[in-house]
Amino acid sequence: MNTELRLGTRGSQLALWQANAVAARIAASGGPPCRIDVIHTSGDRLQEAPLSDVGGKRLFVKEIEDALLREQIDLAVHSSKDMPAILPDGLAIAAVLERDDPLDAIVLPAAERHPPAVVDDLVAQLGQSPSIGTGSVRRIAQLTRLFPAARFTPIRGNLDTRLRKLDQGAHDALVLAAAGLRRLGFASRISYRLPATACVPAPGQGIVAVEVRRDDTAVRAVVERINDHDAAAALTAERAAVAALGGGCQTPIGVLARAIDAEALEVMAAVAAVDGSRVVRATRSGPRSDAAQIGAQVAARLLEDGAGEILTAARGEPSPVEGIQP
Repeated sequence: MNTELRLGTRGSQLALWQANAVAARIAASGGPPCRIDVIHTSGDRLQEAPLSDVGGKRLFVKEIEDALLREQIDLAVHSSKDMPAILPDGLAIAAVLERDDPLDAIVLPAAERHPPAVVDDLVAQLGQSPSIGTGSVRRIAQLTRLFPAARFTPIRGNLDTRLRKLDQGAHDALVLAAAGLRRLGFASRISYRLPATACVPAPGQGIVAVEVRRDDTAVRAVVERINDHDAAAALTAERAAVAALGGGCQTPIGVLARAIDAEALEVMAAVAAVDGSRVVRATRSGPRSDAAQIGAQVAARLLEDGAGEILTAARGEPSPVEGIQP
């Protein structure tokens, strides 16, 4: 193995925090130092376009995965919610860091001094038609049920920019991942953590993943030493559910796996119509060792209850029953 590992990452504030956290864990475990290589992705170059219009969040990992496959880097660090449910051939997730808060957070303008205590307070405070900054199809689909007349607007850029626009009056509220706010030192800006009963978070939200070449046994052995087994089981279940649903990054799917105790896992999932008119929910639990199976079971129940029709509509595809002759 080389005397240092080449670690590929995006150049955003959060991506660099993640990369440095992984590098520090590898060093602390006795591994070699990491040289951080910033790779500019399509998602970074298309800052003004909504993700749903330019190919979804996979645009934040494609160039990094390509560099990994070409052996230009030895490992890649991602927000796991940005990763496709099915990885490119030859790549694998070798480790994840311990999970931070997986929930979505409501951020109100800095001048707002009365954060809500419960969902009903939030609705009363913002009213039925607030301007909410988010481009996430999943968040919009679920939050439309709380705010039927809300105006949802994509907001891109680094966290400082988003918060400044909010405080200048561009929006009544933002919806951001609580984990990202906490990791970058903005935990105090979290006005309200949306419970999963109101908005099931994105699969993998709050989990930092380390991707390697499947056949690079030396690097894989180094990386596996920093793996958090609780977070890995949760991510396995969540990704299995998304894979079984055939969902991509910009589909209205929320999945959250949580430890019930030292041995068991509960998986909650929801698929919501983009206009908020319908939501299908399911929950399953079982041994942590069966994480992938539990995720697949949750997906199967969702499909039994009509999630496939919702996802077909969300993708703009024709219904699978159309055109079939009786």
